[in-house]
Amino acid sequence: MSFRVRMEETARAKGSKIVLALDFPFEKPENRESLFHRAESVLEAAHQHVCAVKINHHLVLPLGLFNGVQKLVDKAHSLGLMAIIDCKANDIGSTNQVIAEYYYAAGFDALIANPFIGWEEGIKPIFDVARRLKRGIILLAYMSHKGASEGYGQAVIDQKTGEKIPQYILFAKRALLWNADGVVVGATYPEKIREIREILGAKTPIYSPGIGAQGGEIKAALNAGARYLIVGRAIAQASNPAEAAKQIRALATV
Repeated sequence: MSFRVRMEETARAKGSKIVLALDFPFEKPENRESLFHRAESVLEAAHQHVCAVKINHHLVLPLGLFNGVQKLVDKAHSLGLMAIIDCKANDIGSTNQVIAEYYYAAGFDALIANPFIGWEEGIKPIFDVARRLKRGIILLAYMSHKGASEGYGQAVIDQKTGEKIPQYILFAKRALLWNADGVVVGATYPEKIREIREILGAKTPIYSPGIGAQGGEIKAALNAGARYLIVGRAIAQASNPAEAAKQIRALATV
């Protein structure tokens, strides 16, 4: 069963469109153990209200992939959640292949990659590994931060058509061509979600980060075409993560 289908089934079973991002502030290396327990407690508190967990460098760097992070992935699976690694893979093909092998070996169900690197000797090896292991690949199309337009919004020439188009439109087309399992489009830019949704249709789901701390609005993102909402600090750093997750889930299902 593909990641895309498993993600849909998990979201349906959980009754949630929320992907919990375990994003925490910097901790001194000697505080690794307390950081792990904090992440684990947030995961346990919020799991009933989310369908997946997303982990990135906030935890991989201090905890280690095959130490604390793999334990969190195992915990997520035991709670019925999918696990996504937000490594934004963006290197030459041989390096990307090794990156994918390690993250999937740690148990991650999907990996987020940057399509800037192109297909041949770039992102193709990640797709090869993912298809062999029946894991997912989610591509960046338009990020949630204020400077996103400097890269993802720049005008480029489509090499196949000679047409001048925005970079994010080209990335959306590549997501379809490469049969990606999803694309990331910031919830802070609902107009971009709408444009990309028109290209992707229902085939490729949109994952939207930036809800809460960055100013993204739940209803605007969903109405524009987002399928999943990635929520980090608004849950992970809340005084009551369970209640925060419950409230956000309710707003996303009304």
